[in-house]
Amino acid sequence: MRSSRGAPFCFAGTVPLVEITYAPHVPHKALKELAAMLPHAVSVAVECPEEPYDGNLQPGDVELRFRARGPFDSDGVDVVIEIRSKWFESRAANRQDRVDGLCAAVAEATGLNDIGIYLSLPVAAWAQS
Repeated sequence: MRSSRGAPFCFAGTVPLVEITYAPHVPHKALKELAAMLPHAVSVAVECPEEPYDGNLQPGDVELRFRARGPFDSDGVDVVIEIRSKWFESRAANRQDRVDGLCAAVAEATGLNDIGIYLSLPVAAWAQS
C-alpha cells in the first residue's frame, strides 16, 4: 500500500504486544484456546477513549508471541501473560481492574488456575508497513 506521495503506507496506530510464557506441562489445548481468545480479551482489557475497540479485529491488531519456559527461567506461575500497550492516562487509571478482569477471562476460557498477567503501559510509538 502506498501513500498519496508514493511512499509506502505505514500504519501508525498502536498494537498491544502480548508475550505468553508457559510451563512445559500446560496442555496444548489451553495454549490453543489462549491463541484464540487473547486478541479479543486483550483488546477489551486495554480499550480506552483514545483507542476504542470496535470489535472488528484485523490481522496484526494484537501481536501474540508464545514461548515455552526455558531451563534457566524461574519455576513459578504456569502461564505468564505480559502485555505492553501505549500509555494513556485513561488506560492507566484503572489498570489493576483491567488485569483482574483479563485474568478471570483467561481462567474461565482455559480452565487454568495458575496465571499471572502483567500490564505495562509505556510511553511508546508504533509504525507498521
